[in-house]
Amino acid sequence: MSDEIELSIVMPCLNEAETLAACIRKAQIGLQRAGARGEIIVADNGSTDGSQKIAEDLGARVVPVAEKGYGSALRGGIEAARGTYVIMGDADDSYDFSSIEGFVIKLREGFDLVMGNRFLGGIDPGAMPWKHRWIGNPVLSAIGRLFFHSPAGDFHCGLRGFRKDAYQRLNLRTTGMEFASEMVVRASLMQMRIAEVPIRLHKDGRSRPPHLRSWRDGWRHLRFMLLYSPRWLFLMPGAILFVASLLLAVWLLPGGRQVGGAVLDIHTLLVATFLAIAGYQIVVFALFTKIFAMTEGFHGSHTHLTRVPRFVSLETGVVGGLLLVVAGAVWLVVAVLGWRHAGFGQLDPRVTMRQVIPAGALLTFGVQTIFASFFLSILGLKRK
Repeated sequence: MSDEIELSIVMPCLNEAETLAACIRKAQIGLQRAGARGEIIVADNGSTDGSQKIAEDLGARVVPVAEKGYGSALRGGIEAARGTYVIMGDADDSYDFSSIEGFVIKLREGFDLVMGNRFLGGIDPGAMPWKHRWIGNPVLSAIGRLFFHSPAGDFHCGLRGFRKDAYQRLNLRTTGMEFASEMVVRASLMQMRIAEVPIRLHKDGRSRPPHLRSWRDGWRHLRFMLLYSPRWLFLMPGAILFVASLLLAVWLLPGGRQVGGAVLDIHTLLVATFLAIAGYQIVVFALFTKIFAMTEGFHGSHTHLTRVPRFVSLETGVVGGLLLVVAGAVWLVVAVLGWRHAGFGQLDPRVTMRQVIPAGALLTFGVQTIFASFFLSILGLKRK
């Protein structure tokens, strides 16, 4: 069947009786203009307004999807698609399916994913709330380009096309609104060929409010991108915190420092040390997350990181951790000997704490490194 049908157009549907017919008719025109033998699939997510009959009467194929969610509906429809290429889009008449020829051309050229770009094609008055147009979409698209080096300028455009075999390689997992983000993120990480087509966004034809919830769904997209990017969620904040705090602690180690009208002394040294420990732990979390994501197939393999569990997790990591523990213990012994020299009496904390604080920090870094190494070795175990 895949040899006979070139293009499948998939529309997720949940009570879209007002606009579904218009979308199907436009999709039929789009197939004719593109010169593609195709099919129209309505992935119904439990409509109760007769959307299924409307679709069937117009010659579309209805695929019932029991699991609720935007992503679930699309997954069900795409899995049922028989075309070499798939174009997906909402059934609210905000996208013009009669103008899909540009997507088909790019797909025939060999691109794996073709994204629509509403900002290049134009947005009709009232078609997109101001907070989506000027805040949500630009910010999330910029984050997507920064985190994943994605070429997409409109990260969350609902009208997009892709090769069916490329979609299968993506192995998408999400079932909600994050599905749209996951597709672009995975395609970018897998270095698939991605192109953009300018499209125009029209005001949808529904009389009811949209299913989209701006702040909730925006946060879900942002949360997904953060969880999918340990570099920006853990590594960068942790590294900055660790380096800045460590430099501050080293600067204060010889003695108190005058900064304007304030004197920074052992209390600031203690806080800086705690923050350096926290930063170090966050960096370790970044390593845990990246190795786990590669092991589970969420991320592609990274040449250097794939060697971490084998070479660093046990031998180098444990030895390095033990050296830190020994250094901290020796420093602590020196502090105790100084206390003994004073007859175990009262000591000047501004002097003794400059020995105890770094000693405790080294011990903590050492213990963290040792157990982190063992945990990395567990993550690196091969599984069937």
